[in-house]
Amino acid sequence: MQFELTKEFLDSLREFIKQDNKIAVKEQLSELHPADIAEIIEELDVEESNYVLLLVDHDTAADALAELDDEDRSHLIKSLPLATIATRIVMNMDSDDAADIIGLFDEDEQQEILSYVHDIEQASDIVDLLNYDEDSAGGLMGKEFVMVNENWSVLTCLRELSRQAEDIDEIYYVYVVDDDTKLKGTLSLKRMILSPTSAKIINIYNKDIVSVTVDEKREDVALIMEKYDLVAMPVTDSIGRVVGRITIDDVVDVIREEAEKDYQLASGISQDVDISDSIMVQTRARLPWLIIGLVGGLLDAFIISNHEADIKLSPMMAFFIPLITAMGGNVGIQSSAIVVQGLANNSLGYESTFKKVLREFGRSVIISSICSILLLGFSLWFFNSLALTLSAIIALFIVIIFASIFGTLIPLALDKFNIDPALATGPFITMSNDIIGLFIYLSVGSIIFSALA
Repeated sequence: MQFELTKEFLDSLREFIKQDNKIAVKEQLSELHPADIAEIIEELDVEESNYVLLLVDHDTAADALAELDDEDRSHLIKSLPLATIATRIVMNMDSDDAADIIGLFDEDEQQEILSYVHDIEQASDIVDLLNYDEDSAGGLMGKEFVMVNENWSVLTCLRELSRQAEDIDEIYYVYVVDDDTKLKGTLSLKRMILSPTSAKIINIYNKDIVSVTVDEKREDVALIMEKYDLVAMPVTDSIGRVVGRITIDDVVDVIREEAEKDYQLASGISQDVDISDSIMVQTRARLPWLIIGLVGGLLDAFIISNHEADIKLSPMMAFFIPLITAMGGNVGIQSSAIVVQGLANNSLGYESTFKKVLREFGRSVIISSICSILLLGFSLWFFNSLALTLSAIIALFIVIIFASIFGTLIPLALDKFNIDPALATGPFITMSNDIIGLFIYLSVGSIIFSALA
């Protein structure tokens, strides 16, 4: 049965912690999954969280910490003694999670934590992972995997598998390597069990394999695993030697983090923030685009002031200003969102930018035609002004086409310069199209009113 965290449960747990009733706390947590305990910890203060972590068994504590988001984990882990971090947490984690924990500390503290890790091989794996860029496959991978030599017999392979599997929670694939540990393929556990014990691995393994190198971007790793429906993928060094594996749970974290980052960028938030962050951190993240938006509003006011005489001649022109700017912003966001999504999942294909823009132009002509016809009917029904009607429908037609093309080109251009294209789906597109749409509308109106005067 799925656990549901309630206020009553939290209040009861807090009361038991306050009373130092270890037996009662253990009873409440005994049947829970580490992810449920992590959910509980997120609602507790640091002192209460430490109480829980030090009370549950080592494996549960390590697994619960691995489930926490980076910020909560950082606050909590830094409140514990370094020796406790090593013996209760790091030594009971997979190498990739352990490296993430140790990476939160400065170099001297890292050395001290590692000095408490008695398993030299585990400590060496962690040190190796700390040397990789956290945004690369090397920084994402773990060192727990099963590797067999292509020249071994099935019997030798089974014995080695039994030995290597002692320190691995889940075995997704058995990786086959040559004498230089260069990756050759994978071996199915079913194929291994059904084959004669004297059979050579070289004759039964699968040579078709998808892998990445240590310097592959983690976003690309996620796309590759999604494309080929992989639950785990080997990581190799520059000459093809197996150095680690990436599992699906790591990739899910990457996808979630990227989605959160893109959503915040699209909302005009310039850095990763959380609701629990300080006022200054949130202000620093939100203020830049708000200031830019303020500048955009001033430009709108400047454009209107330059056409003040035209608006005085026909005050009803002001009626359509919100409509024109809103339509431009909305259409631009729609176009850019489609392109950003395509860039994110590599579904845009390899056609030229010209063809992408041409296709978007065709769509925008249809959309702008329909919207302009609807506006024509509204304007003729409510306003007895041919000049105003023509100004509104012509400007709307032009603005929608421009906004569609602009919304397509901007994310493509940002991607070309290695800038996150999600930036194009937020205030940037809205503000730009507001300014340009307003300019187009007032300019068209000025020309038409002058011609029909």
